[in-house]
Amino acid sequence: MSLMIPPAEPEEKQARTWGMLCHLAGLAGCFAPWIAHVAGPLIVWLLKRNDSAYIDTEGKESLNFQLSLALYSIVGSILLALTIVGLFLIPFFLWTLYVLNVICVIFAAIQSSGGQPFRYPLIIRFLK
Repeated sequence: MSLMIPPAEPEEKQARTWGMLCHLAGLAGCFAPWIAHVAGPLIVWLLKRNDSAYIDTEGKESLNFQLSLALYSIVGSILLALTIVGLFLIPFFLWTLYVLNVICVIFAAIQSSGGQPFRYPLIIRFLK
């Protein structure tokens, strides 16, 4: 059984593409300082949110995920730093968040490009 994506109107196809780019922009943190993973989705969302409700929804979701990961990395590192053993666990913790980010962003981009809204698990909804 194969999943067929129905043909889309040009406007809908463009909205799907920008929705996908909202998610993929979160990978900017892989190539630039850590704040880029928040700045990438923020820029795409701010530029395109008024073009489509789909882009607005996907942009908020991506931005919420990236903001949540930034908060988790800061708070988690501080809490781990409070113990001697935790100091050695900080790199493992941050690496785990990094891998989680890459996997979730790729999965979200695939879903979004197919026109299916994506909801990230375990995030704080800063933007609603």
